[in-house]
Amino acid sequence: MSSAERLTETAGMKTYLSTATLLLMATATGLCAGANYFNQPLLHSIAQSLSISEGLAATTVTLSQVAYALGLLLLVPLGDKFEQRGLVVGLMLLATLGLLVSGYAQNFSMLVVGTLVTGLFSVAAQILVPMAANLSDPARSGRAVGLVMSGLLAGILLARAVAGLLSEVAGWTSVYRITAVLMLLLAALLWALLPRSRTQAPASYAATLRSLASLTVAHPRLRSRALLGGLVFGSVSVLFSSMALLLSGPAYGLSDSQIGLVGLLGVSGVITASLVGHLADRGRGQQVSAIALALLLLGWLGLYLGTGNLWWFLLPLLLLDIALPAVHISNQSVIYQLAPHAKARVNAVYMTGYFIGAASGSALGALAWSLGGWSATCATGLALGALAIIALGYDQRLLQREKQNA
Repeated sequence: MSSAERLTETAGMKTYLSTATLLLMATATGLCAGANYFNQPLLHSIAQSLSISEGLAATTVTLSQVAYALGLLLLVPLGDKFEQRGLVVGLMLLATLGLLVSGYAQNFSMLVVGTLVTGLFSVAAQILVPMAANLSDPARSGRAVGLVMSGLLAGILLARAVAGLLSEVAGWTSVYRITAVLMLLLAALLWALLPRSRTQAPASYAATLRSLASLTVAHPRLRSRALLGGLVFGSVSVLFSSMALLLSGPAYGLSDSQIGLVGLLGVSGVITASLVGHLADRGRGQQVSAIALALLLLGWLGLYLGTGNLWWFLLPLLLLDIALPAVHISNQSVIYQLAPHAKARVNAVYMTGYFIGAASGSALGALAWSLGGWSATCATGLALGALAIIALGYDQRLLQREKQNA
C-alpha cells in the first residue's frame, strides 16, 4: 500500500484516500449492493426453473431487502466498534457464501437461504460509504460520498442489465456464481489497499446498539431524513418489484436480457450522484431534494399514462432513476454532519429506515400488482411519493428551527 493511500498524520498534515482507492471502494460497494438486485429481471426464469409461481418468485425481492435492513441495524453499527477494513472484508466473504448457495439452488428453499445470507452480509457496502467520508478531506467529503455512492447506484442498476444478459447466455444461476468469484477478488484487493481504520474508543456491542436509539432521539433531522429516504426508496421499489412482470407480459413481451437492458437507463442517476454530492457540499441539498421529488411524481404519472408504449415507459423510468439517488445523497450529506463521531451508527439508523421503506414498497408493489394490475401499482408509487413531499416539508421546518436556535 502506498503512503498516499493511507490516512496518516505527518507534521500535523493528513494524507487522505486517493481517487483510485475511492474508485475501488465504489466498485466493491456497487457489487455488494447489486448482489441484492440480480433477481429482479430474472423472476420469470426463476419461477420456471424452480417450478414456482411468479408471485412467489417475486417475494425474493422483498426478502433480500428485509435481510439487508436487518444487516443495517445489527451489523453496520459495528463499523464504529471494530476495525473497519477487516469488518468489510469479513462481511464480503460471508456474502459470497450466500451467492454460492443461490447459484447452486435446487429448490426455492435454497434460493431463500442464499438470498437472506447475501442480503444480510452485503451491508459491507454501507460501512464503505461512511468510511469514505471519514478518510477523505472534510471539505470534499460530499464528493467522496458521491463517488462511492455512484458505485453503489451503478451496481444496483447494472446488476439488472448484467443479470439479464448472463441469464440469456448461461442461465440465471450463472449470475450468482460469477458474482461470488468477483466478490472474493474485490475483498482481497480491499484488504491489500485500504488503511486500517477504527473508532478511538469503541463501546461494547450492546452499548453501540443502544446508542442508535439515543442518536435517533437526539437528532430530529436524522428521523426526518430517514423517513424521507424510506418513502422515496419505497416508491421506486414499488416499480422494481413489478417492472419485470409488466415487461415480460403481453403488453411488452420482453426477454430477461431486454428487461435487464432497460435498467441501463439508471446510469443517468449514477452521473447525477457526483453532481448532487457537489451541490450538497455547497449547501443546496434542500433544493435538490425538492426537485427530485417533483421528478418522482412526474415519473409515476408518465408510467401510468404510457402503458403499452415502451418509449413512454422509458422516459418516466429515467425520471425515477434520477430522483432516487438525488434524494439519497442529499440525505446522507445531512446526516453525516449531525454526529461526525458516529457516522457508521448514523448511517445505520438512516439506512435501516431506507430499506424498511424499500421492503415495504416491494411488498406493496407486489400486492398492488396482484390486486389491481399496473394501475394499482402506479397509484401506490404515486401515493408514497406524495407522502415523501410531506416528509420533506417537515424536514424543512426542522432546518429552519435549527437556524433560529443557532
